[in-house]
Amino acid sequence: MSDQSSPELTENRKRWYAGITRYQWLVLAIASAGWVFDVYESQIFAITRGQMLPEILRGHSEGAAKLWGDRLFAVFLLGGTFGGLAAGSLADRYGRRPILVLTILMYSLFSGLTFFATELWHVVALRFFVAIGVGGEWAVAASLVAEVFPPRARAYASGIFHASSVLGTWMAALAGLAVGSQWRLAYLFGVVPALLILWVRAGVREPEKWQAAANDAKESKSKKSQLGSFKYLLLEKPWNHRALLGMLLAAVGLGTFWAVTVAGQNLADELLRRTGLSAELATEKAKFAYGIVQTIGGGLGLLSFGPISARFGRRRTFVAFHLLAFLIVPITCFGPKSYPQLLAILPIFGFFTLGMHAGYAIYFPELFPTHLRATGASFCFNGGRLAAAGTLWMSSWLKSLEGMTLPLAVTLLGFLFLFGAALMAFLPETNREELPE
Repeated sequence: MSDQSSPELTENRKRWYAGITRYQWLVLAIASAGWVFDVYESQIFAITRGQMLPEILRGHSEGAAKLWGDRLFAVFLLGGTFGGLAAGSLADRYGRRPILVLTILMYSLFSGLTFFATELWHVVALRFFVAIGVGGEWAVAASLVAEVFPPRARAYASGIFHASSVLGTWMAALAGLAVGSQWRLAYLFGVVPALLILWVRAGVREPEKWQAAANDAKESKSKKSQLGSFKYLLLEKPWNHRALLGMLLAAVGLGTFWAVTVAGQNLADELLRRTGLSAELATEKAKFAYGIVQTIGGGLGLLSFGPISARFGRRRTFVAFHLLAFLIVPITCFGPKSYPQLLAILPIFGFFTLGMHAGYAIYFPELFPTHLRATGASFCFNGGRLAAAGTLWMSSWLKSLEGMTLPLAVTLLGFLFLFGAALMAFLPETNREELPE
């Protein structure tokens, strides 16, 4: 008969938050706050582009504004890729805290400067630099949370960290509704997270795991060369295998986020205009449908991913979310015939198309050793941004085809979820395992 009181079994039966220290909660709060504003900076463009681009592209057609809307999403993904890869490598070499400070300062500063944008190239350049900070902050914060929390609590804490993004989306939605056509004010508010830097500097210390890896590197030239090394990440097994597959997994989620999930706002806007609503009123109601109603479902999906993956494993949970996302997309695109019907289905749409994103914060840091953790997690998530940029260019082309309707285009793009589900057959299960060293 097995020993029912074994330490391992007793540990597994504890509530996930039992024994979590004040400092661990502090790290989660700081990481989440950074991610909230991170998401605000990315979502505020999705919320305000309907007012920004017609003003910036004055004299151009409505089609030009829609085309550049998708292209600027692609620019943002490219900037996020560059910033994320650089920040991940630097965080493994020089520590989590200084790079977290740098990335927050980056996205705060350039968001505020968007207030002064008057030409298209201004917007392109500023969105690129905001994205550098946004992409970098996620990789560092996700690694920090994973390293501070014990295995039994890691999925829950990392899931909460990523789910806090919902607050950023709500902030962007409320800011967009508050400023109306005065879109510049919403970007000026983006300077506020610069104050978070003071909290980071005062409250965060380097994780013990990273300190140990850094000390080992000081004593060994070969280990020092491996800190944050993309060469080592991409040439050494099994890290290269995990990095490439993780990047493809993130590419599916990030590509479909900008091409499919964000389209919830456009679907609502199109439906409302068909019912005879004015363009201005339709835009405001569509902001509410996407930024509040759909995001409630998305937030629940993000919060649910951690507990579900802790119980059933990372692989099964990813597969389930991808398959259910694939199924809900055409239902959302073609099912609702009225605005109330669309409001009823959008939370479910958000739950499955967005919920899987919490898995990236949980899963990617678990795939790599300490000296490559931020680098590997960043390569997966932000390398995924680069691949997803191609999806956005394809999305803009597909939606601009003559005779192509928005619901059909979004449904076709939803087939990417099947590819994401298939990828999990080639990645390892990491549930309740210690982080690799």
